Amino acid sequence: MAVPRARISKQRRNLRRSSHWKLDVPGISKCPKCGAPVLSHRACKACGTYNGRVVIKTAEEK
Repeated sequence: MAVPRARISKQRRNLRRSSHWKLDVPGISKCPKCGAPVLSHRACKACGTYNGRVVIKTAEEK
């Protein structure tokens, strides 16, 4: 059975584990119709379009 050479402190252990839990930056792109920042694969909240067609009725249309 393998035995560790020396005890690893909690701080050193936590530093090693901390790099796996970093959050990724979301993929933000510009809406092709109005130019507002939009998360990818989601409808634009400003104009209500997704993939070239209107899918959400916005306050301007109502």
